[in-house]
Amino acid sequence: MANAVYAAAANIDRLETILPVVKQIGEKHRALNILPEHYPIVGENLLGAIKEVLGDAATPEIMDAWAQAYGVIADVFIGVEAEMYDAAEGKPGGWRGFRRFVVDRKVKESEVITSFYLKPEDGMPISSYEPGQYITVRIKPEGEMYTHIRHYSLSEAPGGDHYRISVKREDAGEDKPAGIVSTWLHREAQVGTVLEVSAPAGSFTLDQTTDRPLALISGGVGLTPMVSMLETVLSRQPQRSVTFIHAAIDGSHHAMKEHIEQLAASHPQLTSYVVYECPRDGEVCHKDGYIDLPFLRDKVDPQSDFYFCGPQPFMASVNRDLKVLGVPSERLHYEFFGPAGSLESQAI
Repeated sequence: MANAVYAAAANIDRLETILPVVKQIGEKHRALNILPEHYPIVGENLLGAIKEVLGDAATPEIMDAWAQAYGVIADVFIGVEAEMYDAAEGKPGGWRGFRRFVVDRKVKESEVITSFYLKPEDGMPISSYEPGQYITVRIKPEGEMYTHIRHYSLSEAPGGDHYRISVKREDAGEDKPAGIVSTWLHREAQVGTVLEVSAPAGSFTLDQTTDRPLALISGGVGLTPMVSMLETVLSRQPQRSVTFIHAAIDGSHHAMKEHIEQLAASHPQLTSYVVYECPRDGEVCHKDGYIDLPFLRDKVDPQSDFYFCGPQPFMASVNRDLKVLGVPSERLHYEFFGPAGSLESQAI
């Protein structure tokens, strides 16, 4: 958000140059049900933060200029998001805000990942989505003072009468608390549980207008949008060559392993590889340790379109190695919640 505001201020006379960033953030805002009346609250706190950081340099003239700039920026966001709300509601089966969905099935995919199949409580149709998009879940666990909102990628191809999300349980660690929503879903949500869900959103989507080879690379729960993309391209572009590479700690953490194996067995254009960081006794994979440059050089076609998702250090490593292989930036696609420069600087 800070980077977007700074970019907007720097381009205040030519805001059209940052529209892609505005639209990306707007997707998040629409999924969270951010409304025009929320912007004054954000502005008040943003200006307060600017003043605190600048200290004595925050003269009345400078603060007034930032206030005016924020007003212009907010108007742009509000306008773009209004169009997004209308588009989401206007799609067949679409809606505005949050809609009640019922857990229809709950399937354990690995020791830490469980899939939830969600159907609308009202029994009416649901809107389709682009492979790679996500839905937003809003819950208020018993004992919690506030509602909690989380984005979860849709983990299968579009076209069904339900949405599937595959959620990693975020357990407490030495330096982090347990995930409130993910642990609640794993432990408390059962068949029949009602969740509030916003319509599918997101700009990290598969380009289906090209027949270039496709490489999908995932780490951990980052496979969820990759599976949606994989299923889609296999059904809609059977002539397109696909390489699917997944990295996990070991077999117990490897979600949807059998499903991907079945897809590879029935689709000759798909080649699948598995990398385990610490394989257990008897586990078979194509590489121990991590996905690295020699492995990618041997397994992927540099002329492919690349989509990758996983922890930030994982994505930084894959991004760096693919650039070493000569893959141009326009064929590297990933979802990263921060400035692109941060991905470049992430450690392995």
